[in-house]
Amino acid sequence: MDFQTVAIFALAVAASIYDLRTRRLPNALTFGAALVGFAYQFAIGGASGFAFSVAGWLIAVALFFPFFALRGLGAGDVKLLGAFGAWLGPVAALYMAFYTGVAGGVMALMVVLARGRVAQTFSNLGAMLMFWSAVGVQPVPSVTLESSTSPRLAYALPIAVGAVVALWRL
Repeated sequence: MDFQTVAIFALAVAASIYDLRTRRLPNALTFGAALVGFAYQFAIGGASGFAFSVAGWLIAVALFFPFFALRGLGAGDVKLLGAFGAWLGPVAALYMAFYTGVAGGVMALMVVLARGRVAQTFSNLGAMLMFWSAVGVQPVPSVTLESSTSPRLAYALPIAVGAVVALWRL
């Protein structure tokens, strides 16, 4: 395995364990991993490698920022996506976003089913759609990370799956 693969796997494991234990992702981990990713890409590709890394970070953050703005995803999760994007580059960041969404949906469905919250989930979804149709797309006060009583998913897990699958596609 090359250094990039080891680094991505290490970040995936560390972030997943930390998020499962604390439901938080520290800036030292997310920003630190992104900075090392920028440095690594610069070391192997010079200025174009650095630009490749920055583009991956920007794409990953831009794709998931709307979910943070709607209060459905934590800032640490968005920063973790950016860190992986810095390692993977822009094209793989797009794949990572797709695979993260799929993994997140599957894991969320498993949590909802395991906790018997199917009816509540559909009720929340209906409330979100009604709220958005009335006032536009913005955070729904009763269904945000801060206020919801619904089960929460440590989203570092699906992000890690998305990043590893995207790496595998390289």
